[in-house]
Amino acid sequence: MFEQVRKLVAENLGVEEGSITLGSSFKKDLGADSLDLFEMVMALEEEYGIEIPTEDLEQMDTVGDVMAYIEQHKG
Repeated sequence: MFEQVRKLVAENLGVEEGSITLGSSFKKDLGADSLDLFEMVMALEEEYGIEIPTEDLEQMDTVGDVMAYIEQHKG
């Protein structure tokens, strides 16, 4: 699952897949702004068939946080 999430994150944020780790911070390490995060979340929601409310997204800082959220909420 990490490879799939990493690929989506790389595509949406325009960064190298190899630079993305579970501990990568979207804003600090990957340079994402709020629009980048919104577009990335839409792609993740479509890929995994889940909905990530804005208030939940605000609590997620790293790639690992998003993966844990997906694990908890996917069908």
